[in-house]
Order: sequence, then C-alpha cells, then structure tokens
Amino acid sequence: MTTTAPASTTDAHAAVDRIFGADVFTQRVMQQRLPKEIYRSLVNTIRMGDPLDPAVADVVAATMKDWAVENGATHFTHWFQPLTGSTAEKHDSLIAPDGAGGVMYNFSGAELVQGEPDASSFPSGGIRATFEARGYTAWDPTSPAFLVRGQKNVTLCIPTAFVSWTGEALDTKIPLLRSMEALSHQALRILQLFQTDAGVRRVTTTVGPEQEYFLVDRELYFRRPDLVTCERTLFGARPPKGQQLEDHYFGTIPPRVLAFMSDVERELWRFGVPVKTRHNEVAPGQYEIAPVFESSHIASDHQMLLMETLRRVAPQHGLKVLLHEKPFAGINGSGKHNNWSMSTDTGVNLLDPQDAAHTNLQFLVFLCAVVRAVDLHADLLRASIASAGNDHRLGANEAPPAIISVFLGDMLQDILDQVEKGLPKRTLGGGVIDLGARTLPQLPRHSSDRNRTSPFAFTGNKFEFRAVGSSASIAWPNTVLNLIVAESLDVIATDLQKAAGKNPTPAKLQSATLAVLKKVIHQHKRVVFAGDNYSAEWHEEAARRGLPILDDSVDSFPVLQSKKNLDLFKKYGVLSKAELSSRTHIVLEKFVKQLAIEAETMISIGRTMVLPAALRHQTILAGTVAATTATGVKAAGVTKTLRGFSALLDRFQEALEKLEKVTAAEHESTMRHAIYIKKSVRPAMNELRVLVDQLETHVAADLWPLPTYGELTTLK
Repeated sequence: MTTTAPASTTDAHAAVDRIFGADVFTQRVMQQRLPKEIYRSLVNTIRMGDPLDPAVADVVAATMKDWAVENGATHFTHWFQPLTGSTAEKHDSLIAPDGAGGVMYNFSGAELVQGEPDASSFPSGGIRATFEARGYTAWDPTSPAFLVRGQKNVTLCIPTAFVSWTGEALDTKIPLLRSMEALSHQALRILQLFQTDAGVRRVTTTVGPEQEYFLVDRELYFRRPDLVTCERTLFGARPPKGQQLEDHYFGTIPPRVLAFMSDVERELWRFGVPVKTRHNEVAPGQYEIAPVFESSHIASDHQMLLMETLRRVAPQHGLKVLLHEKPFAGINGSGKHNNWSMSTDTGVNLLDPQDAAHTNLQFLVFLCAVVRAVDLHADLLRASIASAGNDHRLGANEAPPAIISVFLGDMLQDILDQVEKGLPKRTLGGGVIDLGARTLPQLPRHSSDRNRTSPFAFTGNKFEFRAVGSSASIAWPNTVLNLIVAESLDVIATDLQKAAGKNPTPAKLQSATLAVLKKVIHQHKRVVFAGDNYSAEWHEEAARRGLPILDDSVDSFPVLQSKKNLDLFKKYGVLSKAELSSRTHIVLEKFVKQLAIEAETMISIGRTMVLPAALRHQTILAGTVAATTATGVKAAGVTKTLRGFSALLDRFQEALEKLEKVTAAEHESTMRHAIYIKKSVRPAMNELRVLVDQLETHVAADLWPLPTYGELTTLK
C-alpha cells in the first residue's frame, strides 16, 4: 500500500556496493575496470540507447569474467524471461581446457552477446513448432549482470532477451523495450514543441512496483495439497478471527518474519535491487516489500529477481512464500501496485505538476495524454492484467474493480475543469494540518486525498496501476501502458503541431495547447472518477458512460485479438500480429490448464482426504446414536445431528460427482474451453467448496485432514 519516491538507481547501486560488497556488475565497477573508451561507449548504449559497438563486447566479457571469478563464480548463464511467467537459465562453465593438460577461465564477447537455448519447449503460441528448436538469447547491456550464490556455487547471471530463429520475440523483455522506445520518440516530440528538450535525448518510463505476499509455515504448507499444487487454498472455512479487527496492518512485524525480511533485503541489495519498504499488510500472514523507482525494464528484471529471492530465502526460516493473488478466501488478496511515471534522461519527472500546476502546460499535456490513453484503451489495459489468479482478487474489498477508471484528485480535477471552460487561473493548495498540541508539528497537507478503490490513480508525481496481480511479471502491463500512452502522445503532438504551426510564439503555443487539451478533456473525461469504485452505483454509472466492463479474464482475452489492438501494436513496432496472437494463445492455454489443475486437485482432495474423514465422523455419530439408543435413552439430539450431517455429506458427494463430470468434457478450441470453464467448471468448483467448508465446521478437529485457515494465517 506504500510507495517510495523516485531515486537514482546508480546511486543506490553505489551505496550498496560500498556497504555490502554488492554482487552486481554496476557502472561503478565498470568504470573502475574498463578502458575509458570502452566504458564511454558502453555507457552511451546504457544511458542513451546508442547501438552496441561489437568491438566493446570482447573487452567487457573479459572484464566481467575476471570480476565474476574473483568473486567465486565458476559458471555463467543467460538469464531471461520466456512466456512462462517466470525466469529461465542454462548454466555453462567458465572453465575450459587450456590445451596443455590443465584448465583456464575463458569467456568471449560472442558468449556474452549471444546464447542459444533450445526454444522448442518454451511457450511460443504457435510461432514455433516442436521440431523448430532454434532460439537465441541476446545480452541486454542496460540491465546489470549479477552473481547468484548457492550453497557451494556462484553463478554469473547476464540479463538477456529471448528471440526465435525467425526474429520474433519469445519473451517479455523485447516488447517492453520496444514500447519504451515508442513512448520516448513521441514524448520527445512534445518536449520539442515546448522547447524544453535542451540536452534531452531520451524519455524513460520508470516503475516502482510494490510486492504483496503471504507467508505460511513450511510444515503446514506441505500438508495442504492445494497449496503445493495450486499455491492457493481450494477449501477452507473462515476462522472466528480473520482481519475484521484490522490489527495486522502496519502492526509489529513478528520476529521470525522480520528475520526473513532482513535476509531477503540483504540478498536483494547484493543484487542491486534497491528495496526500501517493508511492513505488515492488511490480511493476517500478509506482508509487503517495495523498491525505489527504476527504469521500467530494469524494474521488471528486478521484480522477477525479487520474487525468486523471496521463494529461495523462505525455506531457511521454515517458511513458504505464497505469491498467488488470492491464497485464502474471505481475507485480502495480494496485488503488485505498479507506480508508473515518465522521466527524461536529464532527471526531470514529466508527471510532476510542481507548485503552480495550472501554469505548467507541458505537465498538463502529459497528464491528459495518459487520461486519453486509459479511456481509449481501457479494454487493453484490463486485458493486460487478466489471469486465473487475479479473477479471485479484482473487485474484492482490497482490490480495484475490473472496470478501469482514473482518479486524479481534487487539485488536478479542478485544473482540468478550468481548462475545459477556458484559461486555468488557480491551483488548489493543501494547506497544513494543526494537530492541536503545541508539542506536535504542523503537517503539510497534500492537495488531494488518495483513493484506494481506484485501479489507476494519480498519487503526487506518478500513476499507480493497482490492478496488477501479485504473481505476475510487470513487463506485460507496462508494455501495454507504454504503448497506449505513446499512441496518445503521438495524436496530441500531431494536433499541437497543426494548431500552433512552426516556431510558435509563447502566446500561440499556449492558445493551441489549451484548445487541444479542452478537446481531449471533453472527449475523455468519462474515464475520470473520484468516488467509491466498489459501489454498485459506480458499476451502473460506468455502464451509462460506456466504459468497458470486463468482469473476468474470459471476457478480457478476446480484446487482445481485436483489429484495433492488432493495428496498435503493429503501428508502433511493439508486437507483430503473429507475436500478439501467440501471446493470446499462451494466456488462454495457461488459464485453461490452471483451472483444470485446480479442479482435478479439488476432486483428489475431496475423494482421498475429505470424504474418508467425513465418513469416519459419520461412523462415530452413528455409533453414538446406536449406543445411546441401546441403553433405552432417547438420542433425539444426536440423531438430528447425524441426519443433518448425512444430508450434508450426500450433497458433498453429489457436488463432487458433478465436478468430475464437467471437467471431463472435451472442447474444440481453447477459447470455447475457457468459456465453458467460466460457465460450468468454476460454478461447480464453488459449489463443492461451499460444502467442504461446511463439512470442516462439523467434522471433529482431530479427524479433519487439512490445516485450517486459523493455523495457516497465524505464524508462530
């Protein structure tokens, strides 16, 4: 729920390097080790996006190898992010025969720049057949290499892109980098109009993703087949105490959890991941970790590394990390709040309104471009966060609804209202808060409140896209966000150039800008909403406004194949039709497979664990009735309990058989299968869950085979 201010990644890395001896190949390390000309050429690639000079690779490879070997590395790997939702790596040794009976450490520029993992077994969505195996990894010099230390090994990890032999992207990084290039190009057009581009060569999108997660005791975890297989509980009755007392949020961090957090942070600092914030989240057993801002592609790499580190460190403390969006029903789920902004390579945040925001026309252009983008492409933005896990979370008490809207706050809303009517003349101030005690300071009040129910909220100098799921890579939603804003900047820049003409005077530029913004605001203000996004009234209002209402993933998936969106990705060179179609196929297939696994796991637990326990309990009740009746004493109460329990058990077995039947159906296409899951399988799963949860509250505690919610969400 918290966020941190943008900061310099280079400074963060340098500080970590000094304090912890970071295992990251930072610019500081390169500056110390590389020849000046090589270092200067590489920095121009990293900072300015200049093409990589092939002559640089051999020198960098030798230097990187020496640094890695000095730190104990024996192997290297091209670390990449295929379309599996996780990372991948193939380790190769740095050690090679020296030709004289001995060995030597060797790492060439060719090995640094290009690798060749087998591409046939990764999801390709039809781009590659099983027999078409060749794929390449390509070094991304803008993302620092790092060392991963195991129990008896150290591996040099080199962030890379992953591409097919045909040249089509097979990963999440390539589209993200392409989208950043598209946005930078269009943003520079705006800066040129306002003549604020002196020295600016690039505009970069920056992200500070907050990661929410649950911790459970590792021993209890392995006693829950649903957690092991699906990373969420498919059954579980609500305990008497959940989160209703609201005493866990920002509470004292349990010592065992704090020790885990500290080890995670030290690992991440060594990798150069600039994490800053840690705290208890709302639900019992739920926590959060948040970094400072970084360039989007580096933030994406670091977010994947963060999730891997959480998983790797947890067993050392007897814990298991759950990154699923909704591991427990009835309490808050987990998101990954994506704090997004745009900055120049000279350090200017383009979404910072500054003090007199109503006079900052350049800021208002970028702000309105984002509002326009979200309105026109709300369906695509919604589809970017669609997943089986997120379906359980969106629209619940802690998460924004599936309806995409924008919250601006009082100050910006007032300014846009003024622009729509004419010339803006004021910027609302927040003032100060007097706490009524002389010993306490007066607090500066922000000009606007925050809206935790909004899926896309302006929060000071950035937008917070709150709907991203906790287990997801941030690369895809940020690719979409960059793309739709690039398109919006393109249209607005073109309109401004037509309205203002060449070399406009300040007065002419102001007049043209206000005219263009007035039109944008009038056409797209329907997406702006400041109220309670959870309310039924808003859902009705959103429908009247014509906003897309895509309640779940099955409704969202077809959006990816609309002509509008296919043309959009193609126009700005982010994804070809084949590349976008492949991703649609992959997310559909993953959705169907995940639900099939969950349904089969429910059936297995129901048949082999719940049913035997319930039958044993029924036998005990029946024996009690028989024994009591045999003594001549009336057993009305126990008999009533037995009859009620037997009826519940019958309904459970009927629901179990129904789920078995609906999961066995065959389908002619993946999309039809997904629709069938929505209409038939998920309702059957929900029906079975309700009955099992009722059984849990009736079966004797010593007979119930699964650790309960009360046990799982209370760490000791």
